[in-house]
Amino acid sequence: MSPPRRCTGTSQSKSTKMAGVVAKLPAMGTNLVNAARPRLATFLKYARVELTPPSPADVPAIQQGLSNLVKSARTGAWKNLTVKEATVNALVGAEVVFWFFIGECIGKGSLVGYQV
Repeated sequence: MSPPRRCTGTSQSKSTKMAGVVAKLPAMGTNLVNAARPRLATFLKYARVELTPPSPADVPAIQQGLSNLVKSARTGAWKNLTVKEATVNALVGAEVVFWFFIGECIGKGSLVGYQV
């Protein structure tokens, strides 16, 4: 049987280090809140505008946008887009498709059953 271990002083230094860390926690939390406050305000400003569903007053503008889209597709106006505009349009379309598939996977509950 081995003799019992004696306290060597390292546990005391660890406990004082831990006490120092615990003492700094309120100040660290305050600094974190102060740093996050302007970013949260900016996020909320844009979230109120971008993440709200369309109101009934927005319906005529949506209908006008859709009719313009159909008209430009019929007349071939999409051929006159710049490369930058075409790239942005393609990326927006890809984003819509990706979010659709992510929603499908979330709704189904798994990736199993999809032809990937």
